[in-house]
Order: sequence, then structure tokens, then C-alpha cells
Amino acid sequence: MPFNFIKTELTDVILVEPRVFKDERGFFLESYKQSEFKANGIDVEFLQDNHSVSSKNVLRGLHFQKAPKQQAKLVRCVRGKIFDVAVDIRPESKNFKKWIGFELSEENKKMLYIPAGFAHGFAVLSEEAEVLYKASNEYSPEHDAGIRWNDPEIGVDWKVKNPLISGKDEKLPFLKELI
Repeated sequence: MPFNFIKTELTDVILVEPRVFKDERGFFLESYKQSEFKANGIDVEFLQDNHSVSSKNVLRGLHFQKAPKQQAKLVRCVRGKIFDVAVDIRPESKNFKKWIGFELSEENKKMLYIPAGFAHGFAVLSEEAEVLYKASNEYSPEHDAGIRWNDPEIGVDWKVKNPLISGKDEKLPFLKELI
């Protein structure tokens, strides 16, 4: 099996470890294989790929898209290191308002699957980081939404001090304002 799928304490959020084949030439890994993902509970069709580069202490998030254009995401860091976070924003969920975070890096090559119904964000821990992620829906400006990165009801520990936040993200509402 080319992947190890690790269930997390937040239902449906899955940490994915690819099998890495290394030798003197470098390495090879499969970053996505529909049949393997489907067999392990990730039955999603990805429609868009995104790519970002960010400097140290940049914090992006917490972002999501509203129904009917919700997005599941498969996130990986191909250069540098990030702290990647998923927040359950499904009011009916037993994990509502809970968050989980993992370090994703070019060294560990781990990926995080974040289902629809979760907000997503990350903080850059290295001098620079390059992040690639798949999304199950195309970007839709009318459905674009987010939650303030420092919402006290959620309490994410971002692992960075004095994060660099975009003007747009700084103005996002708190979760209680969206409910």
C-alpha cells in the first residue's frame, strides 16, 4: 500500500503518510491515488489544485466555502514547514468548534485530508513554505467565507508569535457571528 491513513480525534480528518522510495538519485512518492483514498474513506472528487508560497510567520486562514460549494481539501507542504489546522464548524457534530493541527513539511511528506464542513488554515514555521492542496470544489467568490484566526472560542495554538495576517483575514468574523 502506498499510503498510511491515520484517523485523528476529529471525525473524518485524516493524516496521510505516503510511502517514500529514496535512493542516491532522490525520492519518489505517490501523492494521490483515487482508488487507495476511496478504499480508506476519502471518497471525494478533487476539482481544483492550489499552490501558495508564504514567508515565515505568515498565517493563512481560517477559510472555508459555504454550501452548496463546500470544499474538502488534501493539503501538503512541498518546501519548508507549516502547522496545518482543521476546525470542525459543523454545528451538529460532536466535535463542533474543536481543532486539530499537524506539522506538514518537505521532510515528513505528510498530507492532511480536511473534509467539507471544516475551516482550514496554516502558519509558516520555516523561512518560506510552498503549499499545494487539492479542493473538491472550484473557488466560488460568492461562497467564500472564513473565521477569525484568533477566535477565543476555538483557541488555536498556531505555534508562531506575531503572525503576519492579510487584511482580509484580519476582518473575518468570529464563529459565533456566523452561527
